[in-house]
Amino acid sequence: MSSALGDGAADQPEAPPPLRTEARPFGVHWLVDAAVIFLATIILALIFGVPWLAVLATSIVLGAFAARLTRRADERAMLTRRDG
Repeated sequence: MSSALGDGAADQPEAPPPLRTEARPFGVHWLVDAAVIFLATIILALIFGVPWLAVLATSIVLGAFAARLTRRADERAMLTRRDG
């Protein structure tokens, strides 16, 4: 009967990979923030007749400013994760 249940070690799932403890690069934050700003504004901007290239350029610039904030928040979160 015990052979049908296995030896126990094979039944244990593998441990999940450890969580990351380093902040993502600034470029990742910039791209994600610019994409979020672009998607959040494109529909309304097109309704008002703003060219989409202008919305894209504005999103890239604003994404750089937002990335500084989100990168800092990511660094604080990773510091908290490392400490405890």
